[in-house]
Parts: sequence; C-alpha cells; structure tokens
Amino acid sequence: MVSQVEAPTVSSSQPLTRRIEGLVQVFTCSHRSFFTSVMAQALRIAGQGTPVLVVQFLKGGIAQGFEHPVQLGQNLDWVRCNLPRCIDTPPLSQEEGRSLVELWHQTQEVVMRGNYELVVLDELSLAIHFGLISETEVLAFLNRRPRHVDIILTGPEMPQSLLNIADQITELRRSHQP
Repeated sequence: MVSQVEAPTVSSSQPLTRRIEGLVQVFTCSHRSFFTSVMAQALRIAGQGTPVLVVQFLKGGIAQGFEHPVQLGQNLDWVRCNLPRCIDTPPLSQEEGRSLVELWHQTQEVVMRGNYELVVLDELSLAIHFGLISETEVLAFLNRRPRHVDIILTGPEMPQSLLNIADQITELRRSHQP
C-alpha cells in the first residue's frame, strides 16, 4: 500500500496559507500598572517565531525611539518614546510632544507594513487621556490595520470607544485596599 499526499499547486484557486483575522485586546485597570501578563504573552509568542512589536508611549529615560529599538530574541522589537523621562502628567515640553507624535506616526507606518503579527501599544489610553494622541485617530488606525495583526492596548482610563470595538477586555482590580 502506498500513501500519496497531494499538495496544492501555485496555479490553484485556493491560497496556500490562510491568515486568521487579528483581535483587538484591551488590558485596563483603575491605576497605572505594568501588565506583566501582556509582556509574558508577547515574549511567549515571539519565542514561538511570531514577529512582535511592543511600543511604550509614555516610558522614556533611555534615549530610544524607533532609531534604537531593543531586540529581545529574534522576533520581539521593543520601542520606547525618545523622552528624557517617563510621562506621568500631561504638560510636555514641545520636544517631548514632538517625540511622542513621531513615535505614534512611526508606529502606524510600521504596523501598516504588516510585518508584525502582534503589536502591543502600552499606555496608549493615557496618551489619549492626556490629549497627546487623538482618540479618533486611534480608532481609524485600528480599523485600517492589516486584518491579520493582533493589537493589545493597555493602560488606565481606557476610552469607551476603544472598549466598544475590543474583541477581549481584561480589567485588573485590586482585591484589597492597602
């Protein structure tokens, strides 16, 4: 008995691979927090060979920006805003504001190329809340992103419009009062 496997040919009307539509996931809480589970997920997925981009909008202090990304392994690129400090209040200098807007525009360009399967936009909700990034612009970006890209949004005070379009919402709550 002989087994034979038939592989689709290039001229076949069926695509050789089919991408699954990406999800929009939200991780939020009432306070500013580092979402360890999101970073663990990003590292795990990158370790399995999937390209991942982590963008931290309000973290600075290491003169990074897209010009100097940190690469964790072969598949995870980590970018922070090119700021001299971490942003915790809305008044920014003109240089800081320019750096944050530049990071947002570069992030959109990179995501639209479709090279990443997972993109984490850390503290994007605070950047919106502080008036540094337009909520309308974020919604438009999420709607026009390549369909196969999973997006994870993190941060407190997540706008209701982003919660409304999310496929999954994870809300972290403190179980006790300090």
